[in-house]
Amino acid sequence: MHSTHGIEIKMDSGKELSSKHIRLEIAGFVFLTFTGYLVIGFSLAVLPVFIHHTLGYSTVVAGIVISLQYVTTFLTRGYSGKIVDLRGPKPVVLISMSSFAVSGVLLAFSGVFSSNPLLCLSILIITRLVTGCAEGMIGASPVNWAMLKAGEEHTATAISYNGIASYGALAIGAPLGVLLADRIGLTGIGIIIILIASFGYVTANRKKALKENKTSQRQPFFKVLKTVSPFGICLALGGLGFGAISTFITLYYQYMKWPNGALCLTVFGILFILGRVFFSKMIDRYGGLKVSIVSLAFEVLGLLILWQAKSPSIALAGAAVTGLGFSLIFPALGVEAVKLVAPSNKGSALAGYGLFIDISLGVTGPLVGAVADHLGMLHIYQVSAAIVFTGFIIAIVILYRMKRRLVVA
Repeated sequence: MHSTHGIEIKMDSGKELSSKHIRLEIAGFVFLTFTGYLVIGFSLAVLPVFIHHTLGYSTVVAGIVISLQYVTTFLTRGYSGKIVDLRGPKPVVLISMSSFAVSGVLLAFSGVFSSNPLLCLSILIITRLVTGCAEGMIGASPVNWAMLKAGEEHTATAISYNGIASYGALAIGAPLGVLLADRIGLTGIGIIIILIASFGYVTANRKKALKENKTSQRQPFFKVLKTVSPFGICLALGGLGFGAISTFITLYYQYMKWPNGALCLTVFGILFILGRVFFSKMIDRYGGLKVSIVSLAFEVLGLLILWQAKSPSIALAGAAVTGLGFSLIFPALGVEAVKLVAPSNKGSALAGYGLFIDISLGVTGPLVGAVADHLGMLHIYQVSAAIVFTGFIIAIVILYRMKRRLVVA
């Protein structure tokens, strides 16, 4: 048996795995996450502008329609986690890719009826709900698949890689979606989404099905949810900064009369990925809570820079710092959350933990849209920074209580 950095590692076939091979195995599974979030990214920067300017609806309506996706994401997270624990991740991923394909069909139809604002908006609402179902299924499934293949000791690596895949896909998909919308419209984007989702389905179907064989008793989903909720609340508050950028940055740039608003999403995504690549080991070294506290502080700083930006270059710097700050929040808090449950509940734990980012992104659209309507577009990142700062304070309180509990014990 071969030892890598003092850890004995085996594949299910009994063959030894090198550290590099483990990373490649994990990457092969989270590529499915990349496929799903690339589809999500295509419409993320396009639809707010389309709904507001082309269809003529308010920023609040645009924000609500975008956020509707997270309603069905929220509703399907628990179900997907249960299926992952009982039957394994593969069937959940296949359902997800099928749902993404259906969302592509609906998006293509919405482009055909763009001259009828009410009908077009109605189709877009259904599209967002179907997309939310697909995201709820894909959110924790590939990362669980990767953890089953590589082993529980590689949980932090799997979560980090999964985040790189999801936000990297958003960073690529958002500006690419804007570019495609100018040339082929929503109908063309819908057709491309169908092709990408079909490719993801075939790729997932060719992979070996795996499931957890632990005999420990499964807990009800809502009990698992309660266990991971303190970390999830911090995640939700931290996620609002990303939600404010992903949903409103193109409208913010238009308000400021700056070009290339989608570039902010790309810069955010690039720094997000670099943060995961270069600093993810800090989670094992210093602990998830300490890393999340520093990360939340950086995110607050980035949003404040974006709020005070007087030029596109300063705004890009704010998006970069925000992306760097947000990069480690999910895996840092996620590692701490997953530690609290039995192996037979890992799927439900990750699904329940992921619910909080869905809630965050679901609330962001109408909340930030209301801030834009009542306080003005210039204040959306100021308010976002204040909310993320609340998460920073809560993380400090959790760390203090955990240290105090250890001292008492």
